[in-house]
Amino acid sequence: MAAPSEERPRRRFGQRLLTDPARLFQHNAWDNVEWSEEQEASARSKVQENSSQLLPQDKQEEYEVNAKRYWDDFYKIHENGFFKDRHWLFTEFPELAPNRSSSYNGDPLHGFNNKEEPSSEGLGRCENGHCSLETRTECPLCRAGLCTQEGAAQEHWGLTHSAGDYPGSAASYRVLEVGCGAGNTVFPILQTNNDPGLFVYCCDFSTTAVDLVQNNAEYDSSRCFAFVHDLCNDQSPFPMPEESLDIVILIFVLSAILPEKMQGIVTRLSRLLKPGGMILLRDYGRYDLAQLRFKKGQCLSENFYVRGDGTRVYFFTQDELDHLFTTAGLEKIQNLVDRRLQVNRGKQMTMYRVWIQCKYRKAAPP
Repeated sequence: MAAPSEERPRRRFGQRLLTDPARLFQHNAWDNVEWSEEQEASARSKVQENSSQLLPQDKQEEYEVNAKRYWDDFYKIHENGFFKDRHWLFTEFPELAPNRSSSYNGDPLHGFNNKEEPSSEGLGRCENGHCSLETRTECPLCRAGLCTQEGAAQEHWGLTHSAGDYPGSAASYRVLEVGCGAGNTVFPILQTNNDPGLFVYCCDFSTTAVDLVQNNAEYDSSRCFAFVHDLCNDQSPFPMPEESLDIVILIFVLSAILPEKMQGIVTRLSRLLKPGGMILLRDYGRYDLAQLRFKKGQCLSENFYVRGDGTRVYFFTQDELDHLFTTAGLEKIQNLVDRRLQVNRGKQMTMYRVWIQCKYRKAAPP
């Protein structure tokens, strides 16, 4: 679980270190918590146990075919109330608001916890395998089937591409969030980044999620375009042409995709980037608390699980993500592990979280 030797310690969210065990319950979270050999061995043993019994192939196919329905059901139940807005984004990914004022009132060190935690008692709260602090915005992505709304737009987008006129074509800085959910990333970006040249695209596999974004009072069609999209269908069109985006955002999204489809999706997204454009990713790391909590009978394949509500999740290593991005022709800017010890002081509980954060760039021409 140790980070590669070339990775420097995290600086933005890495300042609260637990040096005295007696201070454990003085804060809600501690950064850069290294695991002992015994702790890692215990985690490995739990994963071996919960993955020893794989779901039969017919059940796995059922979860793939019905993936859109499971995510639609999730958002019909929770709407925009399950996940909190990600105001930590601009500390971890300053590229999303490069001109942000220093007077921004987000917590520069621990906004990831404070801004998104419903309460200290809510730490570790899970429903059907969705932990409020494990996903921030657990985002649906891409499975089988092309929805009606998306299909209806194909011909129009194809025509506008050829004419050079498409949503956001006049913008100077274009961002795409894949798996936007109810908008917990999109709206903080629009609120924080006041660049008049900014245009934000956001898509989701769930029609219900896209409806929630479009019906939000903060939705401004002059600065944002929300659309339904199935990334797993390589014939599914985007509303923008290739090499038109400055940033693609993948936050707790790639993990929701069938592993064998991940490479094709990353490669396809990389084609949308301008030379010098970047993909920003934050997702689950191997042996995260969420992985250790799964029971026998929930494992689909190695490190890939199904939750109680039918949605799925994969747990990555740094090397796996590096391979996906470099195979797509991108160069590494950042690939680090965020090991967080979260504490529920009311219940005297400790929870070890493992997330991976990456930035990969499309090379500019010489």
